[in-house]
Amino acid sequence: MKLRKLLSLKQWSYIFKSTWKFVMSPSVSLGDKLLFTIPALLYWILPDVMPFMPIDDIGVTMLLMGWFVSRMDRKYPGLGSVR
Repeated sequence: MKLRKLLSLKQWSYIFKSTWKFVMSPSVSLGDKLLFTIPALLYWILPDVMPFMPIDDIGVTMLLMGWFVSRMDRKYPGLGSVR
């Protein structure tokens, strides 16, 4: 993701909406859904470098969401084309 897109509120709005849409869609396979949810949950639950600092957890989750949405947009082009 380019820096301009990384700082764009419109882009993050799209990522949040699309993540929810892809995770809840019956068209997306369970394996693809778990590819996002398992690493995100493990990162939040397991101890990390900065304990009791949720900012790094949120940042990693947001980067994971960006990766997940870009991957699902390529794999399921009909579901996420609402920009």
